[in-house]
Amino acid sequence: MSVVFLPTGPPTVSVEDIQALASKASLKIPDAEAEQYRHLLNGLDATASQIASLAPYKEPRLAPLPSTLPRKWVRPEPSTNPLNAWSHRVSISSPNPESHQLAGKTVAVKDNISVAGVPLTGGTFPELLTGKKEYPIPEVDAVVVNRVLNAGGKIEGSATCEHFSMSPLSFTSATGCVQNPWLRGFTTGGSSSGCAALVGNTASKLWRERHGIAPPSGPDEIGEGVDMAIGGDQGGSIRIPASYAGIYGLKPTHGLVPYTGIISLFPMIDHTGPMTASLEDNAKLLEVLAGYDGMDARMTPETPLKKDVPDYASLLAAFVKEKEGKGEWIPTAAGKGLRIGVITEAFGVMGLSDEVKKVVKAAVEQFRTIGAEVEDISIPIHLVGPSIWTIAARPGMGTYGMRNLPMPLLTYPMPRIAPPAMTQESFEILNKHNPAVVNVMFNVAHLSAKEGADALIGKAMMHVMEMRADYDKALETFDVLVTPVNPRVGSKHPEYGMTVEEKMDPAIGATLNTCQFNVTGHPGLSMPCGWGSLPDRKGKLPVGMQLIAKRFDEENIFRAAAAWEVGGKGLDKWDGR
Repeated sequence: MSVVFLPTGPPTVSVEDIQALASKASLKIPDAEAEQYRHLLNGLDATASQIASLAPYKEPRLAPLPSTLPRKWVRPEPSTNPLNAWSHRVSISSPNPESHQLAGKTVAVKDNISVAGVPLTGGTFPELLTGKKEYPIPEVDAVVVNRVLNAGGKIEGSATCEHFSMSPLSFTSATGCVQNPWLRGFTTGGSSSGCAALVGNTASKLWRERHGIAPPSGPDEIGEGVDMAIGGDQGGSIRIPASYAGIYGLKPTHGLVPYTGIISLFPMIDHTGPMTASLEDNAKLLEVLAGYDGMDARMTPETPLKKDVPDYASLLAAFVKEKEGKGEWIPTAAGKGLRIGVITEAFGVMGLSDEVKKVVKAAVEQFRTIGAEVEDISIPIHLVGPSIWTIAARPGMGTYGMRNLPMPLLTYPMPRIAPPAMTQESFEILNKHNPAVVNVMFNVAHLSAKEGADALIGKAMMHVMEMRADYDKALETFDVLVTPVNPRVGSKHPEYGMTVEEKMDPAIGATLNTCQFNVTGHPGLSMPCGWGSLPDRKGKLPVGMQLIAKRFDEENIFRAAAAWEVGGKGLDKWDGR
């Protein structure tokens, strides 16, 4: 039985309103029929009023665990936040978690992830996020937050992220630049910049301990970090900052980890995943986060139920034990049986520096040294991939990322996020802090005005299928595919007074080896593979190597990465600055 709400009050729509709507569509409607359409439209108004009068529905599956309440937060002072990596500090843990998989682990979440009771910024100013002067305070926990707490992890706070998550660098947040924990004044990558800096903080301290190097003090102090973080990735925003920060950042298979409770940029490219100081922790956190949640429409029949999620850490340990039993877990044989495909086009993308090429090529040679089969493979569409990603996803970023429009498939939308239309004031704020957001807005408007724009977007979608098929074909032969991640060895933070071109220039080429896999859905891990010298040769920063596997085959990525490190971990390839 269906129910139709008919107008009960005075009419809200006039014949003139109907004629105005028709005129916009270049239609002419006889007055008599306009009156009938007016009556029908009044029925819609009454229906809309009925929905508007309903109280918001609070999804019980997203309710915070009662044992973790109440929650208190603080905005950290600069003295306790020297990298500007923390957005808000909290201390949330469950006294009775369902498991102890993350016992003793400290976790930060990107500041586009909903944590009940903690302000949500999206890296921007509250006026641009909600049209109000205060940041929204969610009443729900994102699924990934709930899962961390139920696994015994301790959430230490939200991590600074870039303005609307639209920058591969770390200078656009409303709170200012996020500093690289290895070298102040340089980018730590974006948009999961705070996540990378906080985990990189821990990674750098562990590295210094191994190498007997005193931690920085005074103005170079890096503060407190975390073991793990949960980042977000629509074009490389986990992998790019992971590469700059010298940590492990995994963009999982699309639909493996639920995105429910996280601010979207565009559903087709939305990913959330683990950023960690060690490979083993990455596998451990992925298992906790992964699995069907019953709410996220990004998930497919291929997504495992929570109870069927692989125990990635145990599978990795079993792989190592098997290798040890064969006497193969040594620097000359750990890779025996692995097949590595090196995408030749990935070394020809615009903006890739000779220094990064040199470091990643040396990392590829290490696969050969450990006994893996390594071959170059040409995938021509890889070079077209960024254009495919742009046309397929950019229009939707303006709709979902800039308006918080709910998905057209059933899901639980992000409440209280309502970015207003751009004004001169908001343009000036964005132009100063992150011209990339303005560029997206202009892109959407320009593309929408083009004749045949919808067909062009559809064509790009078709080529996403082609690109996925080409990678799938290559992965029939190889266990993993290899590319560089960061195109250059760091870059200095721009200054707000610079021109748009000067601010945007360091970002050119940043996503040319990462964004392809956001539309095809393949998993990609950025792992530290060595150090690269800065252009002026005054210092070094980490360089990342990307490993790609079949969709839902993260296990092979972990195996290949672990085997590679038997030949020497990337950060331990140190010869002094």
